Amino acid sequence: MSEHVLFFDIDGTMLSTGGAGQRAMELALSEEFRIADPFQQILTAGRTDRGIEDEIFARYGIPATDLSRQRFMRAYLDRLPDCLRLLPGGLLPGVPELLQSLSERGDVHLSLLTGNYFEGAVTKLRHFGIDHFFEDSGGFGDHHADRNDVAHVALAVVRERLQRAVVGSETVVIGDTPADVRCARAIGARAVAVATGVYSTEQLRPAAPDHLFETLAATDDVIGKLLTKF
Repeated sequence: MSEHVLFFDIDGTMLSTGGAGQRAMELALSEEFRIADPFQQILTAGRTDRGIEDEIFARYGIPATDLSRQRFMRAYLDRLPDCLRLLPGGLLPGVPELLQSLSERGDVHLSLLTGNYFEGAVTKLRHFGIDHFFEDSGGFGDHHADRNDVAHVALAVVRERLQRAVVGSETVVIGDTPADVRCARAIGARAVAVATGVYSTEQLRPAAPDHLFETLAATDDVIGKLLTKF
């Protein structure tokens, strides 16, 4: 049976951390690098952790060495679990039901396409109890500043996992930002946008996703749209 390959973004699409990710980065930068209030005028939504890291390093003159990068990432990841516990977050409307329904089908493969560092993604998914829905890794923000590059990695990972020549047109990217729509187009995938992050439906519509939802709460309708071939 041919599988539908669905790439899910994490933050703003499946869950809200209540700002835990940014808070953990702020603590890492203030406590390890002595940088106060580091996120002034820095956009984080729709970006990769590597891209955010690059901008912060350039802005504050931190040498972009392997040692500095590892120090920053480790400091962030060590603080993330406590921030997740302390800040109010949760799964977004319809997400548990949608993932459960999709996981019970024999024609769907669930994967990830996120700007999070791999370990950060696992930490968030595990904290909110949905890590078991994703069998393989996918594409993550450890090494690439551009989400389009992450999308190409995610597609390569799925090809290896399924041991077949998966093409972009067989895949769907589900996300909450214009960047998610753009990275879907970069691999020839269909794009489904959901306005549960910082972008409203009006702000997402100009990106021209194939489908646009207020939330993922209407499980049957969402599944129907995700699995409809054009």
